[in-house]
Amino acid sequence: MSLPRPNDLTSLVLRTDFGDEGAWDTVRAAHDAADEYRHATYVSDYRFAAVAVQALLNEEAAAEEDDRIVYMFLADATTMDDPDHPVLALDLSDEPGRTFRVPARWFPEVAANFSIANMDFADAADGSGTFRGFDGADASQ
Repeated sequence: MSLPRPNDLTSLVLRTDFGDEGAWDTVRAAHDAADEYRHATYVSDYRFAAVAVQALLNEEAAAEEDDRIVYMFLADATTMDDPDHPVLALDLSDEPGRTFRVPARWFPEVAANFSIANMDFADAADGSGTFRGFDGADASQ
């Protein structure tokens, strides 16, 4: 199960929940509407249905060095069910397995900063494990 690669400088958003096609369409629309530029390469492939984080880490570790990706986002059941559609950011490089949630409204900022290595997982999330903006002042979420 080799991992797909994102297009250009976009971030990989891998669908792992296949319970509701309409929810997947809504998630993609919410993430795309958060910014005028495209920040995601969406992959919907049943071979990744309910895939465990460890399986993704193992696959990435087995990849050739030039083919490795540093991070990815998972569209799991929480992403589909939560009205903020928070994808799960997954570190594949520095601290493999480290995660945090990114609501759709913040996805462009996180994806853009990850793509230019201007952000890492260490300081990204609040105490609940969710990114709430760079100043953390978004109390509405």
